[in-house]
Amino acid sequence: MKLYYAPGACSLASHIALCELRLPYTLERVNLKDKTIADGRDFRSINPLGYVPALELNNGEILTEGSAILFYLADLVPGAHLVPPAGEVDRYRVLAWLNFIGSELHKNFSPLFAKDTPAEYKTAVSERLAVRFAHVDGVLAYSPYLADGEFSIADAYLFVVSNWAPVVGFDLSPYSHLLAFQERILARPAVQKAMQEEGLR
Repeated sequence: MKLYYAPGACSLASHIALCELRLPYTLERVNLKDKTIADGRDFRSINPLGYVPALELNNGEILTEGSAILFYLADLVPGAHLVPPAGEVDRYRVLAWLNFIGSELHKNFSPLFAKDTPAEYKTAVSERLAVRFAHVDGVLAYSPYLADGEFSIADAYLFVVSNWAPVVGFDLSPYSHLLAFQERILARPAVQKAMQEEGLR
């Protein structure tokens, strides 16, 4: 399989999953500014929307959207327990967390990265993020991970998204349980490997 990624972007969650699962893969770095791949090709020939991640399967098919890729990878190695089995309610708790992170955290960070976002809108977005991170922090006060007390693909996604906070000047210091979670996830060998391969360590 081949993962199309940009360093530190949400594609890092898929990269972490590949490392956790010890699946064979290659990496293709994408320049998100000009939508090109390292060999000069237009990345939009892979994903017409021009964003990562995209996963090229062994049969040549392309899978896009981070949550779908994470579920696909986790289901390839069910014994790794990155997602509970189909039919178990905990599986859908992981899905609920992926949806929450994608819609309530990830998307609220997007305006903070944009240079042309009005200051008042950035303030409103930051206030929304504060409420959502307080919710996450409350959950992590009672469990080391988001769902079922075991590391899952949702934790990989939360780790990546929460690490954007310093980049955009969002203060995570009020969320001590989230900060402890970040350290816990960072200590995982698979996370270290993925970050080193992306030049983040």
